[in-house]
Amino acid sequence: MYIYDEIDQTMVDQRVNQFRDQVRRRIAGELSEDEFKPLRLMNGVYLQLHAYMLRVAIPYGTLSAEQLRKLAWIARKYDRGYGHFTTRQNLQYNWPKLEELPDLLAELASVQMHALQTSGNCIRNVTADQFAGVAADEVIDPRIHAEIIRQWSTLHPEFTFLPRKFKIAVTGAETDRAAVKVHDIGLIAKRDVAGELGFEVIVGGGLGRTPMVGPTIRDFLPERHLLSYLEAVLRVYNQLGRRDNMYKARVKILVHETGAEKFTEMVEREWEQIRDTAVDLPAGERERIAAFFNPPLYDKAEDAAETLTRQVAGDADFAHWVETNVAPHKADGYAIANISLKPIGGVPGDASAEQMDAVAALAERFSFSEIRVTHEQNLVLPHVRQDELYAVWQTLKSYDLHTPNLGLVSDMIACPGMDYCALANARSIPLAQEISERFADLDRQYDIGELKLKISGCINACGHHHVGHIGILGVDRKGEEYYQITLGGSGAEDASLGDIVGPAFPYDKVVNAIETLVDAYLGVRADNERFLDTYRRLGADPFKEALYGVN
Repeated sequence: MYIYDEIDQTMVDQRVNQFRDQVRRRIAGELSEDEFKPLRLMNGVYLQLHAYMLRVAIPYGTLSAEQLRKLAWIARKYDRGYGHFTTRQNLQYNWPKLEELPDLLAELASVQMHALQTSGNCIRNVTADQFAGVAADEVIDPRIHAEIIRQWSTLHPEFTFLPRKFKIAVTGAETDRAAVKVHDIGLIAKRDVAGELGFEVIVGGGLGRTPMVGPTIRDFLPERHLLSYLEAVLRVYNQLGRRDNMYKARVKILVHETGAEKFTEMVEREWEQIRDTAVDLPAGERERIAAFFNPPLYDKAEDAAETLTRQVAGDADFAHWVETNVAPHKADGYAIANISLKPIGGVPGDASAEQMDAVAALAERFSFSEIRVTHEQNLVLPHVRQDELYAVWQTLKSYDLHTPNLGLVSDMIACPGMDYCALANARSIPLAQEISERFADLDRQYDIGELKLKISGCINACGHHHVGHIGILGVDRKGEEYYQITLGGSGAEDASLGDIVGPAFPYDKVVNAIETLVDAYLGVRADNERFLDTYRRLGADPFKEALYGVN
């Protein structure tokens, strides 16, 4: 993991002291809420329906055990004993008191964490593949370049007041686990025919009220030019992005209205002015940062696979968990253990302080003290010996963290919705809980197979409903909660936006509607065909007919 140097630590410490004075002046009445708002947003503090909310950055979703223990400690001392992991690999506390926030931030700074650039019109927390460094199919560990981008973008003077927020995601693998095509910039590491490392650059993806899958504006950018090219993209956006209309201010609108080809020409012209200048990294700096991400010293786990085979054969419940929640690791004898934060009837993405402590302890004992956060609101132990998976699973059982449902219908993404969010116009959490309970039978979930269900409480799409195989969007209809259903979305390497299937449903009809869609799928699917593939093969007609009686 990357370790702060003196510059990093000084920066976050100074920011805590600065914010402490800003909070003091707000409480003393020296600052109005309007004056205080931009200051608190620059420190990740929102004012939600019931209380302030603090969004903590977890760069590229990587946490140490010490950091996770601190997050648990903060949850107990400053919140209500839990935290909420988000779709951008952050963590949110929903109940901190304003007067305690400076102390909370000081506690974060003590373990090299902060809340900078988790809100506001700046470059937000950089996200990455949660399997970075351990995925068998990756070209390079994307955390190296995510960290380089983090350092470049943090408090960047030219990009602190962009037309709107700006999100960057990086993946180093063919399988897209970072949803790079629906980010403002998505980077896919690849090698050219000569073996040189570089990136495919995608610009102008995004969700929200105008969802778009981003176009590729450069098929191959040599690695050494990464920062100057990103700077060129940001400069074009900063100059031409609309500041007169916040709904048209994202770079996706600029790319769409300008046209991808013309936008690319502008970026390339800008890049010619700054390439091979001091913007890109000096010699040796890339290697210095990469050294922080060297793989740990793995054991020679020669008999681990054999032991795992015996344990799987002897315990059917453990076998289910291994089948759904464990992924292959690039090191012989090791595995990636996914921890579902979606127990049946639970709140997607929530973890109690006790659960966070338990995962931290497991990481210390079995995973080189490392944890990952996924954009699908789960946790990962990235380095577990195969013959120690059984011990990990037994501990997870004790904390209700063992649900074997990864990628299944109950492994939903859901935003906080109207239970917390001031922007939402419908509830997401209770709907997710009811759907989870309706499909509580795990055998039924296994029979359904992979099904990505995503719920947003408003058009801002924090629940990524546009890219759900089944998406649910909460809308307000004359003061009543209704839910629009979309089908056929994907946030993976085959990215697509879902189609609205028909009129919206009132709250009490949504769970039945989802079950009707699933039953319709089971009636028409071909052998081993995913829900998404069935929809793409047959289109919406059989699903519309099941829901509405007509197609």
